[in-house]
Amino acid sequence: MSRVHVTDRTARIPKLSRFGWLMGLYAENFNRLTRLFEPADLASGRYVSTIGDGLDLHLQVIEQHAYTTELRLTYGLQDPVTGEPDPSAFLRLYRDARQVEATHCYVGRRWQDVIGMYPPPAQVISHRMRMNTFLGKWLQYLAEGGHGVATLRATAAETRVA
Repeated sequence: MSRVHVTDRTARIPKLSRFGWLMGLYAENFNRLTRLFEPADLASGRYVSTIGDGLDLHLQVIEQHAYTTELRLTYGLQDPVTGEPDPSAFLRLYRDARQVEATHCYVGRRWQDVIGMYPPPAQVISHRMRMNTFLGKWLQYLAEGGHGVATLRATAAETRVA
């Protein structure tokens, strides 16, 4: 019987590239967001999810397109310096590809302040991985806290019929 070396076995296991890992995060975030709020079915406008913890979640459906939905998730908190909602994540949901991408997050700083205006591709991938990992953890936290379709309501006259 020949012995198979551990290094021989590990060499045959396919490796997931950082880009492949990022695409996996996008798919996980699609599943989490879709289970939470079914955003592809919402009309453009503003929504609030209240679970009685004093920290309402604000969901804005910015635009519905043929294959994508543009969204913003935030709490009613504001950064004391800029007045911007913080934390805040801008999302793009791709219905056909079944993915959700955090295009940018505002957690005290803009992406240009974090990685510069012309970062190398590896740094862009790393930044996107951090943003989308943050989004996945946030969505999981929201689900565990009780947010969902049942807690979501349209705010006043802000919502437009799709």
